Amino acid sequence: MPAHNPFKAALAAGRPQVGLWLSMADPYLAEVSATAGFDWLLIDGEHAPNDLRGTLAALQSVAPYRSHPVVRVVAGETPRIKQLLDIGATSLLVPMVDTAEQARALVAATRYPPHGLRGVGSAVGRASRWSDRADYLDIADDEICLLVQAETVTALDNLEAICAVPGVDGVFIGPADLAASMGFRGRPGSPAVQAAIERAMRIIVGSGKAAGTLTSDPALARRYLDLGCTFVATGVDILLYAQAARRLAGRFLAPDTGAGPTAAPGAAY
Repeated sequence: MPAHNPFKAALAAGRPQVGLWLSMADPYLAEVSATAGFDWLLIDGEHAPNDLRGTLAALQSVAPYRSHPVVRVVAGETPRIKQLLDIGATSLLVPMVDTAEQARALVAATRYPPHGLRGVGSAVGRASRWSDRADYLDIADDEICLLVQAETVTALDNLEAICAVPGVDGVFIGPADLAASMGFRGRPGSPAVQAAIERAMRIIVGSGKAAGTLTSDPALARRYLDLGCTFVATGVDILLYAQAARRLAGRFLAPDTGAGPTAAPGAAY
């Protein structure tokens, strides 16, 4: 069986991939999101409470659908990466990559020896379909799509070197952390931050690597796609729900005064 990762192939071919962020940490909602037809779904293990088993459940939930799951690890640690690859994640997004040295270490963590450091235990893992994929060890390295996040001033200073690392398939710009690193915490839309993001995207695209980011602003998403970004997340599931729930409540309920719910003496919540 040949190596197959349709998301990695699409990025290599320069085909834009529109995605949705999954922060709800619920496999049932992950499957609902998969029915929407997004090209990719980000299972967030950094800022959402997705542990290893929850991530596995999400991977299983979206498997029958066309949306490709990308897993964001909490940190770029070799043992964590090994576990995620063994449960069948083929595309990883790693936060806070500031240097080419870090990027090279991540490449090594996703490759089997002699090209890397990944522990060989796939025979009992979902990745090999519990040894049903007899040639898994021969094709696994080629299947992995490694995406790294550049989200600090240091990372942008080292961006060309990071992009030059073989085995890095794409670089994701993290607007919120970059804004904080630049002194604009909570203001990723600031002109200086947006200018830095656009410069970074041009460098990434010019290097031949895939560029990506996340924004809930449709106009910005289209702008990034026009700049050549090939993987853009256009919303976050939990925020979509929160906003919809608040709008619905607002149609029927009086504005919240901040006083909290009124209850009879002795009522329990």
